[in-house]
Amino acid sequence: MQVTVGCRFEHDLDAPVHAVIQVEPRFDGPFRLKWERWSPEPDLASTRYLDGFGNLCRRADLPAGPSVLRYEALAHVSPEPDPVWPAAPEVAPAHLPDNALAFTLPSRLCPSDELAPVAYDLFGSLAPGWSRVQSICDWVHTEVGFGYGSSTPVTTAAEVLEARKGVCRDFAHLAITFCRALNIPARYAFGYLPDIGVEPLEDPMDFCAWMEVFLGDAWWTFDPRNNQRRIGRVLIGRGRDALDVAMLTTFGAAPLQSMEVWADEVRG
Repeated sequence: MQVTVGCRFEHDLDAPVHAVIQVEPRFDGPFRLKWERWSPEPDLASTRYLDGFGNLCRRADLPAGPSVLRYEALAHVSPEPDPVWPAAPEVAPAHLPDNALAFTLPSRLCPSDELAPVAYDLFGSLAPGWSRVQSICDWVHTEVGFGYGSSTPVTTAAEVLEARKGVCRDFAHLAITFCRALNIPARYAFGYLPDIGVEPLEDPMDFCAWMEVFLGDAWWTFDPRNNQRRIGRVLIGRGRDALDVAMLTTFGAAPLQSMEVWADEVRG
């Protein structure tokens, strides 16, 4: 199965601004890129690097005046939904791999220490393992309403819990926070998600955020916003929370004039 993915950012700046753009898929995702194209207007010199989480980032100087950043790719993805292992057990902290242990700790937007009493009250008595993580997703999906403009890029999971409203980023942050409070490693993930096998939403497409949880001997995808196994995820970035994987980081004022994101199945 093939999907086209991409995005377009439009700016009109008063002065040049340095930027880090994170919209290109990771090298180690469960997909294969057939081709990709980076085509800014005007043409911009840029360099790519891997950050501390292995995410592919691009640096460029955005010019004064109008400019467009555009990325697009064709990806070969599995036709199967996100993998499932209902018997997957939780792993005691003493036996976690070194690279998973850090994802049990609080982060700026996922204050698991602050929400630990809530997490234990809601989920502490449940049987550990896959079913408990799914129960966390069920709760967040049911108790938090979706609404554009209901949060900001620095809204914490504690604030989401209080407001009971957010976007997919906030759903992921709250579920991650509950998992970490229970010593279950959980990390933030975002990327492109086509509407394959589901009814498209009325709102314009955006990047999608979900979480990856370490159970048994592997990381598993859970999606508290959609709360279903989906087809065709194209992973861009992973981190402790959304601050580690911002789609666009600018070192100066650079308001977006417009933004477009797409992820579509190639038919025929």
